[in-house]
Amino acid sequence: MDWLTDHKIPLGRWIESFVNLLLDHIAWFFDFLSELLAFPIEGLTTLALALPPLLLVAAVAAFAFWLHRSWKLAVAVLLALLLVINLGYWETTVQTLVLILFSTAVCIVVGVPVGIAAAHRPWLYNAIRPILDLMQTIPTFVYLIPTMIMFGLGVVPGLISTVVFAIPAPIRLTHLGISSVPQPLLEAGAAFGATRRQLLWKVELPHAMPTIMAGVTQCIMLSLSMVVIAAMVGAPGLGVPVLRALNTVNIAKGFEAGLAIVIVAILLDRICKQPGGGRDRG
Repeated sequence: MDWLTDHKIPLGRWIESFVNLLLDHIAWFFDFLSELLAFPIEGLTTLALALPPLLLVAAVAAFAFWLHRSWKLAVAVLLALLLVINLGYWETTVQTLVLILFSTAVCIVVGVPVGIAAAHRPWLYNAIRPILDLMQTIPTFVYLIPTMIMFGLGVVPGLISTVVFAIPAPIRLTHLGISSVPQPLLEAGAAFGATRRQLLWKVELPHAMPTIMAGVTQCIMLSLSMVVIAAMVGAPGLGVPVLRALNTVNIAKGFEAGLAIVIVAILLDRICKQPGGGRDRG
């Protein structure tokens, strides 16, 4: 085996040389992109934190009630967020929610059209499927290395790492939803003179919407998990107190921060679940 290890392929040095080449020639682009992405995230975070916490909590509870027509869910959202405020993690929770909001929005804007295109063009899906497999199987910490090198520390590398980690979910489930539209349904629409665009908007997307929304919900959960890990590269949010508790072996702080993350995950899952079947109108 020595002859095999003595002739190691220098993949790591090749990648390092490529990254250094990028930094030497287009570092200005990474700086511009970093400022462009950081401005709306930091602006929305500042705006959200400027509002009275109780007012924002009431608004979220009202939105949950309007979306699902469930007073039990609204009360649960209200009590859960009041507990977060009581524990002292309101600011970090808002930072986490804003980062999740932006990363999920980017994933939807990019992932859903790619999924639709892949469903209509099998060759495209065959081409991107290995890339999606790679994006979903690479350990999450690996995403942080190149983004930190290119964009430095802060919210931007956390955002980009989160998008790369979470975007396969909406692409795959959008592809699944569009591909599962029954052929007779498409033929009926075409028989009535519908164009390809009309078939997409009036037949395919309505039929695939439950599957697409499942992809969006999964994307939100993946974004939350990655946002917490992204605290290692300076991204703000609930990952910061978790990381500090880990470094100082602070059991109390770690439990409270972990509880806040669990509360956010449950609330996002319940609120973002597609309204309909089985909802409580109590």
